[in-house]
Amino acid sequence: MAKRFNTTGSCNPQRHYMVNIDDKLAKIEELINEGLYFTINRARQFGKTTTMKMLLGKLSYSYQVYQISFETDADMFSSQEDFCRGLFLKLSKAPYISQDQIDFWKRSHDCKTFENLSDVISEFCNSQDKPVVLMIDEVDKSTDNQLFLHFLGMLRNKYLDRDTNGMDSTFHSVILAGVYDVKNLKLKIRNDEEKKYNSPWNIAVRFNVDMTLSAEGIKGMLDEYESDYHTGMDTKLIADEIRRMTSGYPFLVSYICSLIHEEFSGNWSVEGIHDAIKTIIKDKYNTLMSDMTKNLEIYPDFKTMMKDILLYDAEIMYDPNVPAIDLATTFSVAKEDANGHVMVHNLVFEQKLYNYFISEASLRRDLNYSENRSKYVKDGRLNMPLVIERFKDLLEAENKSCDEEFLEKQGRLLFLCFLKPIINGTGFYYVEPQTRNDGRMDIVVSYGGEEFIIELKVWRGMKYEAKGEIQVSEYANVRGLKKAYLITFSFLKEKVVQVEPEWKTVNGVDVYEGIIWAKRQ
Repeated sequence: MAKRFNTTGSCNPQRHYMVNIDDKLAKIEELINEGLYFTINRARQFGKTTTMKMLLGKLSYSYQVYQISFETDADMFSSQEDFCRGLFLKLSKAPYISQDQIDFWKRSHDCKTFENLSDVISEFCNSQDKPVVLMIDEVDKSTDNQLFLHFLGMLRNKYLDRDTNGMDSTFHSVILAGVYDVKNLKLKIRNDEEKKYNSPWNIAVRFNVDMTLSAEGIKGMLDEYESDYHTGMDTKLIADEIRRMTSGYPFLVSYICSLIHEEFSGNWSVEGIHDAIKTIIKDKYNTLMSDMTKNLEIYPDFKTMMKDILLYDAEIMYDPNVPAIDLATTFSVAKEDANGHVMVHNLVFEQKLYNYFISEASLRRDLNYSENRSKYVKDGRLNMPLVIERFKDLLEAENKSCDEEFLEKQGRLLFLCFLKPIINGTGFYYVEPQTRNDGRMDIVVSYGGEEFIIELKVWRGMKYEAKGEIQVSEYANVRGLKKAYLITFSFLKEKVVQVEPEWKTVNGVDVYEGIIWAKRQ
């Protein structure tokens, strides 16, 4: 059976092309060797289940490992007795266990309380030749149930008693896997009205293993694929671009590769990657994307924060104790950047969020632009100077009554609303996150095999305007481009600057600059 790129369920290296994660497994094994308890809390489709299954095989030589899940077992949460019975049944069905162990868990234990359960666990762990490790997947599916929280509390107490009762008196290590960090959940402790933060899992150590996929790891996966299909791709180039666009988000990496192989005729090029991303963003059956947009509506503060970061260049200090930031991090929509600020996790998510906010804004009449693409495309080539000139004319004509604060905040959104229908379906764009400083934002547009860099700035005087021209030219040089584009919003009382867009040569790059004059009241 030929291997394939897997986007459903856990990955198996025997059947799927996948990145080697031995380095990550080794770091997790170090935690287990130390007898630590921890939670692998990562967003959906981040490789948690794959990691747990591969860890199971790796640990089985030195440990007796039990991997279970409480995902679909509501019946076992009716009472402590039902929970004990259900747990024993799950343990008896765990993979790679002996018949004696199966018989032990199937035995009729007089287990009606967690105190009884604690004794049974101690009896079992003391009887084994190897330390026992318990792994529970999809743990957050049960965390709203008080019985499960009592179970975690019982395991915590047994962990704390190991110094007195011995390491073999309980599980050597317990690993929980889920989206949420169990020790930070808001739990019901008395009744439906009274809630507080409780910590049934405050013994857990911080899990800081980086589970994103590196460019080197992606290249290794593509090298294996290339040895089977001989496409002639530059595996390093493709791996670097996939990593740049996804920041190594496991599901996105596999999904892009799967689409290129299955739907885009093996177009292993930068353009092919961008075509795959456009498909991912538009796929309404993609639960990762649909959950992200759904959460924007469920959590208004989360939505406001993401909009402020993307559209208004807000620099928000990263503090995971702030609920909106904690949510964004939990869903892996955002992360901390090198300067300690909140940033979107990857460029794929960025474009999805931009499209969402643009479509939302376009529903409002004042931001609705439906430009005919044929005006701006000739022989398959996009006329970017015409795009900028038309946008300038339209904005100056339509926004005579708009004040400075509105245009300074909404100008970028207006341009994206104008640009999107022109390139929609054929072109690809994203906003370069590394250039969001000094009030600038570089948009990278790919259309018909050409790349365009457009920088948007607010007029701050001739000195800063010259600086903007230098910045966009330097960025164009880095990307190997001979042309760049600059849009400046001016709020001067009089048109003392250029009126018509013009070309300038800066650092060997031809820069096309359009200054949009917004009349003051």
